[in-house]
Amino acid sequence: MNEQFPASTAGEAPFEALRPRLMGLAYRLLGSRADAEDLVQEAWLRWHQANRSAIRDLEAWLVAATTRLGIDRLRSARTERSAYPGPWLPEPLSIDEAPGPEQLADVSSQVSIAFLALLEKLGPEERAAFLLKEVFDYDYARIAELLGQGEANCRQMVHRARTRLQAGRPRFTVTPDRHRALLERFMHAVQQGDREGIAGLLAANARLVSDGGGKALAALRPLHGAERIGRLYWALARRLRMLPLQVELRIGSVNGEPAMLRFHDGRLHSISTITIESGAEGDRITQVLSVVNPDKLRAHN
Repeated sequence: MNEQFPASTAGEAPFEALRPRLMGLAYRLLGSRADAEDLVQEAWLRWHQANRSAIRDLEAWLVAATTRLGIDRLRSARTERSAYPGPWLPEPLSIDEAPGPEQLADVSSQVSIAFLALLEKLGPEERAAFLLKEVFDYDYARIAELLGQGEANCRQMVHRARTRLQAGRPRFTVTPDRHRALLERFMHAVQQGDREGIAGLLAANARLVSDGGGKALAALRPLHGAERIGRLYWALARRLRMLPLQVELRIGSVNGEPAMLRFHDGRLHSISTITIESGAEGDRITQVLSVVNPDKLRAHN
């Protein structure tokens, strides 16, 4: 586990009030809960070492520190992730094993695994500019000041980011109730190893991305096509039936989004989220993202 922040004192109350906002920014920047916690702790240390009497706007100072630290961390992370075994997916921030219906009534798109995975397409400063504008609603003058860039350049970065991300998003989304209903049907088919049933729920060009990090069984490349994905889940179900394991699948939530949680002997083994698009043939799953790397699930076990 990461080192925890020291207990709050009265003098630290202003930082503690801003910590959730800083954590939200750091997590969206890095896609890693552990790295985000480290980043916010580094911002806390810098604030402690700074001349506080010279800080006129604490929120602006801390957001700037967190953003700049995040950009530096992203630059080094790109090299690390290029050597990662197989696909890299974001580490879940929160996992609820038994959410109530009201908790699944609204998909939290701003921190969904799919959204964070899309952000990997952006360069570090482009990602920071996009998040500050689209998620945190900063104006371009403030973004330019935070990034040390001109306003025109920041506008261009945000525009490029929107264009690149739009290509990876569904054209027509579904309601939260339909999202959960299709996920439940998918989970039932996976549990039964129903190859045809799984394929029937997927778009013809659907893809499956699984992140095992070299520490768990997972495909080393994205798998494309409904039939191939159906065969994979069929083979996995057969394999699991031959092992002395108690396997349980259930609907939970990951980062506020409905997700399929797989447990082996009572321990969380993987999480899977789906992207859905509605078309002439009805609702179809276009993407399945599965995090199997035990390091990314350890905080939830």
